[in-house]
Amino acid sequence: MSYHDEQESIESVKAWWSQWGNATTWIVLAVLVAAAGWNGWNFWQRRQAAEAAVLYDQVQQSFASGDKAKITRVTADMEDKFSGTAYAQMTALGAAKALYTAGDEPAAKAQLQWAVDHAKDDEFRQIAKLRLASLLLDEKAYDAGLALLAEPQSDAFKGVVADGRGDLLAAQGKRDDARAAYKLALDTLSKNDTSTRQLIQFKLDALGG
Repeated sequence: MSYHDEQESIESVKAWWSQWGNATTWIVLAVLVAAAGWNGWNFWQRRQAAEAAVLYDQVQQSFASGDKAKITRVTADMEDKFSGTAYAQMTALGAAKALYTAGDEPAAKAQLQWAVDHAKDDEFRQIAKLRLASLLLDEKAYDAGLALLAEPQSDAFKGVVADGRGDLLAAQGKRDDARAAYKLALDTLSKNDTSTRQLIQFKLDALGG
């Protein structure tokens, strides 16, 4: 390349940089910041999961102890610090069972409601709704239970939700509606779930008609 050609190339670069240099710099900076943010987010997520796993060991120990005060304390700690993790969802469901066994039904309901309101995974949320509806059935709060199970369900839960609705409707004396719910449960539950299907068929037969 001759000196003249080299000078022309330098001048072309200068002209391009004069026009686009600032924009290019900002684009590069934005890419670097985004990459750093993404890496930081992934690191924070991994750290949250690791810390939640350690705390979950304490949670399980509290469940085994049956100590309501301890269960409440460590459960609150998990839900406050790690509400976005699967461990918090599992903790809420486990705490509800442990508290119910310990005789504290209001606290058990509160944990199930927490899972309904905060669970990130649909499976955990649906399980919480079913268990909460069962407690509402015991309390004769039928309308509240039906409202809880009224929302559209994923295919995996249609059968068990229909069964739960059938129980609530039967308890209300709405025999026709209960029969329809039990029939829907039988239509949607797996043929391999023999024991559940037999129980639903027994309830359907008991309604007559």
